[in-house]
Amino acid sequence: MKRPRIRLARADIERILIACSAALVLVLSFSGRGVETEPYEEPLEEIPTSETAASATQAQTQTTVVYYEDGDGYLVPVQREIARQDGIAKATLGLMVQSARNDMDAARLGLTPVVPEGTTFDLDISQGHARVDMSHQAMETADRAQEENMRTAIVWALTEFDTVKDVSFLVNGQKRSALTHGTDISGSYTRVGLNQEEPAQETFAGAQEIQMYFPAQDGRLLVPVSRTIYGSDDVATAVFEFLRGPKTDSGLETPLPEGVQLLGVSVSGGTVTIDFSSEFVKIAEQSDGGVQAIRALMLTCTRYPGIRKVKILVDGEPYQLPTQEVPTFANVASEVETQYPEVMTIE
Repeated sequence: MKRPRIRLARADIERILIACSAALVLVLSFSGRGVETEPYEEPLEEIPTSETAASATQAQTQTTVVYYEDGDGYLVPVQREIARQDGIAKATLGLMVQSARNDMDAARLGLTPVVPEGTTFDLDISQGHARVDMSHQAMETADRAQEENMRTAIVWALTEFDTVKDVSFLVNGQKRSALTHGTDISGSYTRVGLNQEEPAQETFAGAQEIQMYFPAQDGRLLVPVSRTIYGSDDVATAVFEFLRGPKTDSGLETPLPEGVQLLGVSVSGGTVTIDFSSEFVKIAEQSDGGVQAIRALMLTCTRYPGIRKVKILVDGEPYQLPTQEVPTFANVASEVETQYPEVMTIE
């Protein structure tokens, strides 16, 4: 027996399909009830903490020391963080060349690069000796003062590295006796004569050179000064000379209050104890509470081997210093920029 054919109209077919779809949705909905499932979440990338971020930054950078010039013609050492790289000594010299970027970095500190624009360097370091071959642009300094500062800045920047003890110079691969304005470059040079004061009298045998630090007039930076003395180069002599302050019209601040007298200096167990007269307490009246003056005194003292701490007495009684932290370096770029953010605004 043949089954009868059922003919459905198009509209009937559409209604059946809609009904089946609805039924399927209900089945799926009920089948999921009573079963707990974990919601899907996109995996999150690990967010670095401030400590891990700082460690990553430190791994990518390294510390070096550059020498810039201030408005009074002093060379000022600045500790900077730069990208970690091979040939760090040569890269350090490159930071001291006048260029748009280097000029801006120095200007943030109120300083200027001292090597003429366009100067490049070839550097060879062997057995403690660095030979610097400068391109011809090094002959284009403005005057002898800039020449001398350029030579000294290069010597001091390179001898910051333990692998360098002395420095000699070439220009375009050739040995020269002097630069354009007469600055001698014929010999090998070591770390002497940084911002050397003119001696008060003719230098005789037995003279020694001591290095002290004084605040610049605006108080932002500490400037190293070399002074010729006749006597022992020790911490007691350095404190006495520090108390005398910089030379008149030097452009540097006298760090200690007028009328302060030095009553005594002693060293024990890595600590130098300095006894000043009562006028010393006026140091708190300085614009920064005497912080830079004390930092300058600490740096002057701790450059002597074995001295790690400075203790101040006033008329024999302990004095609370405005800062107890002994600075590790005179001028750290990041610290200066943080303390004086207005300097970072460059038109």
